[in-house]
Amino acid sequence: MPVKNPPIAAGTRIGHVHLKVADLQRALDFYVGVLGFQLMQQYGTEAAFISAGGYHHHLGLNTWESRGGTPPPPGHTGLFHTAILYPTRAALADALRRLIAAKIPLDGASDHGVSEALYLRDPDQNGVELYWDRLQEKWPRDAKGGLAMTTARLDLNNLLAER
Repeated sequence: MPVKNPPIAAGTRIGHVHLKVADLQRALDFYVGVLGFQLMQQYGTEAAFISAGGYHHHLGLNTWESRGGTPPPPGHTGLFHTAILYPTRAALADALRRLIAAKIPLDGASDHGVSEALYLRDPDQNGVELYWDRLQEKWPRDAKGGLAMTTARLDLNNLLAER
């Protein structure tokens, strides 16, 4: 039986995600050109580090083991998606406008009660979730006070009306 440890420290967070990509410039065109991340540092055609707000990097992109490669086939293990948290609903609406302008299709759009999320694929077919969180006091709860997340259709027109 596994040892039961105390919960991880509440301030712990995911610092960055590093993705293997087939073509660095194509990945930069998407993450910087469409989504609006800032290029912090680039190592030729092999790697780049990008961020929101000047952090050293939220995403690393590299071709070290994947230049010209293909995505793993369905039914294999790997990253399901990278979730990018926007600070406000208006910022998520801006992301949706960017995707529409770039003609990037969505795989889905959901209201989870705790958050609203857009799902799509990057140029290497990595899953990407763009979302914003509601305030915790507005999260749906069950009768015992536990979290009661849902999955409902997100009204994209309503989101686009957000300023």
